[in-house]
Amino acid sequence: MAPRHFLTLMDFSSQELEYLIQRAITIKSGLKQHGPVYVPLANRTMAMIFEKSSTRTRVSFETAMAQFGGHALFLSPRDTQLGRGEPIEDTARVLSEMVDVVMIRTFAHKNLEDFAAASSVPVINALSDDYHPCQLLADIQTWTECRGPVRGKTAVWIGDGNNMCHSWINAARQFDFKLRISCPEGYEPDAAILEAAGEHAQIVRDPMEAARGADLITTDVWASMGQEEEQAIREAAFEGYQVDEAMLDCADDNVIFLHCLPAHRGEEISTTLLDDPRAVVWQEAGNRLHAQKALIEFLLLGRISD
Repeated sequence: MAPRHFLTLMDFSSQELEYLIQRAITIKSGLKQHGPVYVPLANRTMAMIFEKSSTRTRVSFETAMAQFGGHALFLSPRDTQLGRGEPIEDTARVLSEMVDVVMIRTFAHKNLEDFAAASSVPVINALSDDYHPCQLLADIQTWTECRGPVRGKTAVWIGDGNNMCHSWINAARQFDFKLRISCPEGYEPDAAILEAAGEHAQIVRDPMEAARGADLITTDVWASMGQEEEQAIREAAFEGYQVDEAMLDCADDNVIFLHCLPAHRGEEISTTLLDDPRAVVWQEAGNRLHAQKALIEFLLLGRISD
């Protein structure tokens, strides 16, 4: 049987994603109550390929495998033949003979697709230039923990129409909520991804108008990895798109704020926003561990009855 891959949120059904969120909450609760005694992946190995640097992604996946009784291998281009020009497909076939699952954090999304097409073990997108689906699992888990079911609610994305924005668009489709996207002209999300979302997502240019009455507000850095040379240009383009306490005040009284981190205080957020009790970014960051545990478990073992 062909392996299941997780390259975007659209690779799973809405029901499967709902299961993952609830399973992540259950796993988190069990860990806090009993410690890491649930070890379903003894002697299983994950290969972690990092072409982009990371804090949260590496720590969460490596810890997830360790607490599940398995093992994670950190691989950078300097450590593998990928860095010396071995075809992606050949690396995928070799690793498939040795490990149980592969996690990749890379630039071009097509590289992920090519790797997955040649792999006989599950492949997880831990970030590409187009999508960041693992972050959205943690984000929806956090929103659910804080405010209950997300169906029918309204989220607001402020800033660049980047890989995080694309995954928020897909999340709006899969979890059935509304997404308002507030971005400057020229920084819109991919038109095809936005169009596919239909009424679930719309662009609202004025960020304060977009925030009005919202249940959740989120953003990301203005210049992502690989765009550092555009920093000054982007700072000018995104003037007026900083998320601050006044913007949260325009939203619903129970609004929460999320940020995938790292955050640039004084740029995309005010210098004090992360100290606001409506900001739940540390809980969100911690949920990367639990959401990814649920994902790994599902890919390797299938659904688990709680």
